[in-house]
Amino acid sequence: MSKLWGGRFAKSTDVMVEEFTSSISFDSRMYSQDIAGSIAHATMLAACGIISQEDAKLIIDGLKGILADIEAGNFSFEVSLEDIHMNIEKRLTECIGAAGGRLHTARSRNDQVALDTHMYVRGQVAEVARLLFDLEQAILDTAHKYPEVIMPGYTHLQRAQPILFSHHMLAYFFMLERDFRRLGGVWESADIMPLGAGALAGTTFPIDREQVARELNFGRVYENSLDAVSDRDYILEFLSFASILMMHLSRLSEEIILWSSTEFSFIELDDAHCTGSSIMPQKKNPDVAELVRGKTGRVFGHLMAMLTVTKGLPLAYNKDLQEDKEGLFDTIDTVKFSLTVYAAMLRGMKVNAGAMRQALKTDFSNATDMADYLVKKGLPFRQAHEVVGKCVAYCLNEQKTLTDLTLEQFKEFSPLFAADITDAISIETCVAARNSLGGTSPTQVGQTLLIAKSVMDKQQKRLDMYTKTTL
Repeated sequence: MSKLWGGRFAKSTDVMVEEFTSSISFDSRMYSQDIAGSIAHATMLAACGIISQEDAKLIIDGLKGILADIEAGNFSFEVSLEDIHMNIEKRLTECIGAAGGRLHTARSRNDQVALDTHMYVRGQVAEVARLLFDLEQAILDTAHKYPEVIMPGYTHLQRAQPILFSHHMLAYFFMLERDFRRLGGVWESADIMPLGAGALAGTTFPIDREQVARELNFGRVYENSLDAVSDRDYILEFLSFASILMMHLSRLSEEIILWSSTEFSFIELDDAHCTGSSIMPQKKNPDVAELVRGKTGRVFGHLMAMLTVTKGLPLAYNKDLQEDKEGLFDTIDTVKFSLTVYAAMLRGMKVNAGAMRQALKTDFSNATDMADYLVKKGLPFRQAHEVVGKCVAYCLNEQKTLTDLTLEQFKEFSPLFAADITDAISIETCVAARNSLGGTSPTQVGQTLLIAKSVMDKQQKRLDMYTKTTL
């Protein structure tokens, strides 16, 4: 088959080279963006008098027919035509004749593929944002569902201080809130229209790039043609966003895996989101959390691969940039699946408040509050720290907890202890007393939930804008 670019060549392309250089196996998913971009381009060419209105109509009608064929499964993609652009242009010319050959006037595959990818990423940002929003809502729903449950808070994976379970979940909400804002930055970088840059230097035809941008709902156009065809920052930014998001999900996965173990028994995952063992009948494995934790590595890998691809490229376009898509597409698929299944898993999760409470009865997570008690009685904190440390050592030796001590035993460590010490170091008091801004007290968590609701309202407006703008 003759190539659309084959006029300069005397030999046919080696079959292995065709397969090696072809991208149709993965870039065919951008068919709707390619067709939408071509329709906008043809419309502009006719408006500028570069092609006739008659040819433009033939081109646009032909492209709409091809779109219908692809969506109906009546289109065969050919490796010999290399990519989605050539496959569609070849079919268009077969369908409408010479007018099809005029479509590529004043553009190159370099700015065409850049346009397709910008449009695709922008559309996927909208979809990922919606799924991220839903996961944030699932976390808020979980926090609202268990408002009074107290759990051990950890540092170094050692029990540290008691906290509300809802407070713990809200920490992940605000991680995802930052991810949502980072995703907005990806949108801004993808919302730049590259078509009209040509291969690298612009075009000799009197085109109207702003018209194309309006047709495709882009906020702005690239100011520099070299940058337009070589920029892949928006892809790197998406991969970076995705890597940080998956890191957050991986951290939560690690906790869910620990919490669902027999050793913790803090939560139970729904049967629908777990699997069993082929040999051990008793097993209930947290596979969703484990797979999300595992898939984080492949997303990290795609970011590093793309950074490596672009690190040494001279301006403007190089074939290396074909490597921008497979990792991007896989990352998008991974992130969308992870967000979807994770939201469902959280909504099916049950919290074992009794197990969390039992853990707090047997530890020393109220030790800091005991030291704070002595400080409020006038003892310098470092001395109070030492007194409580000795109390803890005594209790460990006697197999007691701090609340097991009598007032006489407390006074052996410091005369500042009084009858109110038992109430001061109760778990409820420890939690309620942490009423500083952003703390774990019920009052502060209630305020944080109101803030989270305001965040979600703002995000909803952003989602509405994405939906309205994306073709």
